Amino acid sequence: MSLPPLLVQSAGSLAAILALAALARWLKLGGHPGLSDEAMLRRAAEEIVDGFEVADFSLAADRTAALVRDPEGRIMLIRLHGSRHVGRIISPLASARAHGNILEVDCREPRFGVTRLELEDAEAWAAAINAVGRGRDA
Repeated sequence: MSLPPLLVQSAGSLAAILALAALARWLKLGGHPGLSDEAMLRRAAEEIVDGFEVADFSLAADRTAALVRDPEGRIMLIRLHGSRHVGRIISPLASARAHGNILEVDCREPRFGVTRLELEDAEAWAAAINAVGRGRDA
């Protein structure tokens, strides 16, 4: 019995894909790029904005986003984008709304979008974000 060449080629391709997936797993490549701990959060903030020093932070329950504040009071929103983290310093244009433990942050950047975080202190962060840029002389 002769197997069709296309079936042999497909089986060989499948075997190669499974072998590469096994190799990647063995090498611990990929994985979840979430913010697993405070040290990783500090590194992410430093990578996004050079010299950003984290004085206070709140990590989302799913560990895909966080809010961090530096000693000067600047607030940065960090979130997962693909396999990397991206962030924005909150500007006076940004707004936030808390619904229980869910915080929605809109940086007013169409390409960044609205970010939803589940936080224990959502109300406090909403107030802080909505106060950015207010109370200062122009």
